[in-house]
Amino acid sequence: MTISLTAVVLLTTTVLMLSVELAASYTFSSRLIHGFSDEAVSFWASKGKSMTWPKRESVEHMRLLLSNDWKRQRLKLGSEKQLLFPSEGSETHFYGNNLSWLHYVWIDIGTPNASFLVALDARSDLLWLPCNCVQCAPLSSSYYSMLDKDLNEYSPARSSSSKYLSCSHQLCELGPNYRSPKEHCPYTVNYYSENTSSSGFLFEDQLHLTSVGGHEHQGSVLASIVIGCGSKQSGNYLSGAAPDGVMGLGPGEISVPSLLAKSGFVPHSFSLCFGKSNSGTIFFGDKGPENQRRSSFVSLDGNYNTYVVEVQHYCVGGTCPKQSGFQALVDSGSSFTFLPSEIFTKVVTEFEEQMNATRLAIEDFPCCYKARSQGLLNIPSMKLLLAANQSFVIQNPMFTISSGQGDNFYCVGLLPIEGMIGIIGQNFMEGYRLVFDWENMKLGWSHSKCQDIGGTAKVSPTSPPSGLTSNPLPTTEQQRNPGGHAVAPAIAGKATPKPSATSLFAVSWHYTMSSLLFSLVVWLHYLILHL
Repeated sequence: MTISLTAVVLLTTTVLMLSVELAASYTFSSRLIHGFSDEAVSFWASKGKSMTWPKRESVEHMRLLLSNDWKRQRLKLGSEKQLLFPSEGSETHFYGNNLSWLHYVWIDIGTPNASFLVALDARSDLLWLPCNCVQCAPLSSSYYSMLDKDLNEYSPARSSSSKYLSCSHQLCELGPNYRSPKEHCPYTVNYYSENTSSSGFLFEDQLHLTSVGGHEHQGSVLASIVIGCGSKQSGNYLSGAAPDGVMGLGPGEISVPSLLAKSGFVPHSFSLCFGKSNSGTIFFGDKGPENQRRSSFVSLDGNYNTYVVEVQHYCVGGTCPKQSGFQALVDSGSSFTFLPSEIFTKVVTEFEEQMNATRLAIEDFPCCYKARSQGLLNIPSMKLLLAANQSFVIQNPMFTISSGQGDNFYCVGLLPIEGMIGIIGQNFMEGYRLVFDWENMKLGWSHSKCQDIGGTAKVSPTSPPSGLTSNPLPTTEQQRNPGGHAVAPAIAGKATPKPSATSLFAVSWHYTMSSLLFSLVVWLHYLILHL
C-alpha cells in the first residue's frame, strides 16, 4: 500500500509540474525591423525598392537618429504640464523626414489575412490601421513614396472575422457620449505631436499567431484583438509617419499585449531584445529568466499608464554623484538616452574627469573624444542604480562617429533634456533581454545575445494551416454598469489607474489547474480504496 501510494503521489506531482512547464513555455515572437538599419535597406531592395540612408556611423547618420528622437520627444509624456521639447537650438538640425518611429513589425489581420507593416509605440495602447480612408497619408509622400501599393488599407468588409464594437462594449471609451448603445464605437488617439492624431471606429478582428512551444508542439491560433479602423489621420501621419498604422504596446486594456493575456494565450508581459544591427525581436508573453534583475514600475503624475522606473543614482566608474536620481521612461523608440539637464551635467563632468582626455563637441553631440592612434581610450564604466539597489550596467555607453575627413571619434550616447523625466533609449538596452512584465509591475533585464529564446513562437505574415483554434475577446457586447469603471482605451497614454496583479489569464490558469488537481485527488482516492 505504501509503495502504491508513493507512486501515485510522485505521478501526481510529475503531471502537475509538467502542466506548469507546458503552460509557461509558450511565447509569440516577431522580428523587429529598424527603420534606418541595413536590414531595412536589404528588405526594401528585395521588394524592388531603392532607398538610401547616410553611411552607418557617419555624422549624418547619427544626426538623423537624433532628429528622430527629438520628434518623438514632442509626444505627450505625462500631464499637460509635463511636455518634453528639444533643448534650445536643437531644431536647427532637423532633417526633412517625417519618420517618428524606429521599429516596425509585420502582422497578419483578418480572414483572409492581410499583412501590415506597423510601427511600434510603447507610449500608447491602441492598434490602428489605415481603413476606409477619408484623410490618410498619400502613398506618394515622403519616405514611403518607395512603397507604392505594398502598404494597404485594412477593410473590415473584406474580413469575414471582423465585428464592429458597439457603444455598449466596456472597451468603448466614447460610448457614453452616444444616445444608442448599439451605435458603432468611435475612437480618437491624440499624440500631441503637432496635432498628430488618428480617428475612426473600433472593430474586433483576429491576429494570426503560429506557436512552436518548448516541447516542439506546433499549432496555430487566432487571437481576437481590437483594431482602430483609422479613416482620418492628421499632423505627421499625413506626411507618412506611419502609413501602415501603429501598434500600441502600452499597458492599457485595449493593447495587444493586454488582450493576448486576457484571452489566456500568454501572461501580460513582453520582452524586447536588440542586436548590433539595431533591429531585434519582440516576444509576447515572455517573463524572462528567473535569475534576471528586476525593478518596479512607478507612477507618473499618479497614474500607471506607461513604463517608467526610478533611477536612484547614475554611476560613473566607482563614483555615484549625489542627487543624481530621476525617473526615466524606458523607450525603445528612442535611439539615445536623455538625462534631465542637471543630472546630465553631473554625469558628464564626472565622466570627463575619469577619461583624462579633451572633450569635443561633434555636431549635436556634446561629449565626444578623438580616437587615439596608439590604442583605445580608457573609457570608465557606467551603470544605473535602480530601486531596490538593482544595477543596470551599460554594456556600451559610447558610439563611434566618423567625420568626412576620415577622423574617428567616440561619443557618449547621452544628451540633456528639459524637465525631470529622463529617457532610457535603445543604445542602453543593447545586450539585454528587457522584460516589460505588467502582471507583476516589474521591469526585468538579463544579458542576452538576442537569439530566439526557448519555447518561442512566431507571429508570421503567412497563411496559417488548417485546424486553427481561436479565443474571443474576454469581454463581448455588454451593457455598462452605471456604477462601474469603464476603461479608457482610445486616448493615447491612458490605462487603468492601478493595474491588477492578476489577469483573466491567471484566473483561467488557476481554474484549469484547480480542475486538474481535483481530478487527480479523486483518482488518488479511488486508488487508495481499491488497492
